[in-house]
Amino acid sequence: MKILAASAAVVIFSITAFTPPTFIKQTPKSPTFGQQKIQVAILLDVSNSMDGLIEQAKAQLWNMVIVMGKTKCETGNPKIEIALYEYGRSDNSEQAGFVKQISGFSTDLDQLSLELFKLTTNGGEEYCGQVIYTSLDQLQWDPSPLSYKNFLQGNLSYTKACDEARKKGVIVNTIYCGDRLMGIQEHWNLLDECGNGSFTNIKQDAKIEDPPTPYDSTLITLNYRLNSTYLYYGERGTLHYDNLQAADNFNAELGNTARLMRVQAKSTTNGYVNYGWDLVDANRADSSFIYKLDLKTLPDSLKNKSREEIREAINKKTKERQAIQTEIQRVSEHRNKYLLAERTKGTAINNTPTLESEVEKIIRAQVTRFKMRID
Repeated sequence: MKILAASAAVVIFSITAFTPPTFIKQTPKSPTFGQQKIQVAILLDVSNSMDGLIEQAKAQLWNMVIVMGKTKCETGNPKIEIALYEYGRSDNSEQAGFVKQISGFSTDLDQLSLELFKLTTNGGEEYCGQVIYTSLDQLQWDPSPLSYKNFLQGNLSYTKACDEARKKGVIVNTIYCGDRLMGIQEHWNLLDECGNGSFTNIKQDAKIEDPPTPYDSTLITLNYRLNSTYLYYGERGTLHYDNLQAADNFNAELGNTARLMRVQAKSTTNGYVNYGWDLVDANRADSSFIYKLDLKTLPDSLKNKSREEIREAINKKTKERQAIQTEIQRVSEHRNKYLLAERTKGTAINNTPTLESEVEKIIRAQVTRFKMRID
């Protein structure tokens, strides 16, 4: 499946068959993510007027993970990979159309979140056709692709980018920052012209902050407990664990809504996975992984233990994590129902369309085209 969204931000999704990382040996007991995957490319306009959009994207990442983490397909749970581009920055290469790849397709969502928090605006030219085409050309799409913004700017025509999207089966969804009629006037409502996607508009400066609920402190405590179940391995294992905590802190600084959305995303077992550095996820993907492990890269508490003792420690943390994730999902459901009731009473934030809400609508509506469902 491939999808795209555009405006001052672009989001593209693609679901295809894939080959798992080489260290993972699939067995009948291994988790079923591995048969299909959802690839998402986020293309953000970082020109002067888009500070609000970037702020929305920081939190929108975790809502996207929550929604995609609930996705089921005929072969089980799809693997999720996300890439990030910026465009419209004047100090990026003019020859490259002021487009820059921040991250290729990755499952390391903590690092991706930290990269989002580094983004700042800096006036420049927003060449949408260029960023669409560049992302389609550079990324390793599994016979699938992506697209994005003000399609009539730049030296590379949006029609060429749309042609490329259609070749790769990408759905282009345009999200215009501003008045809807102005978006139509500026040719954002491409619809079937560029992949049979959707067109919508948002207020990029809208701030989304839910009111406090009786469940917030419980979720924060559960997140601390969840973090204690991660057992790093590998030469960069400690760095990845530090990134996990740093991403928690940055999202907390953004506000309670972003903080708790990330906590809920971390409870999705196929949306938020870290088998590249975490023993629990690596063992879940490959039960024989323990016998290939370099023990010198483990935490001091495990370094001198036998492999069977390490397996016991992993199994213990696995059970702990499953219980905590289940509890986070249960409490999050109560919190979401509480917020819905508050909105019904008119005491919570209004339903102003945002990047988060519109991308969620796009995902939910379009995954069904690929025999997928969201529980």
